[in-house]
Amino acid sequence: MFLKNSRYASVPTAAVPSPRDQEGQVTVVKLRTLPEVAGTAFAVRGHDQLDAMSEARYRDATRYWHIADANSEIDAAELTATAGRAILVPES
Repeated sequence: MFLKNSRYASVPTAAVPSPRDQEGQVTVVKLRTLPEVAGTAFAVRGHDQLDAMSEARYRDATRYWHIADANSEIDAAELTATAGRAILVPES
């Protein structure tokens, strides 16, 4: 289902009823419990994006998922949707 080098390659999956087809099923990734990480609270500004925050913090925009995983939103885009919201930005 995922590429071998994907961070999701070894994550368990489950078959659930399809929300669109009452007869079918879809395969979904099971939510995983993430460990707590050390980091700095950061107040989101109206124009912030996770990839830009990752570039500034880690010098690597592709590491945005470290910020997403350190917070509890299911949809990472919600982390920067509200100006003034405090989110955790991991140290590394």
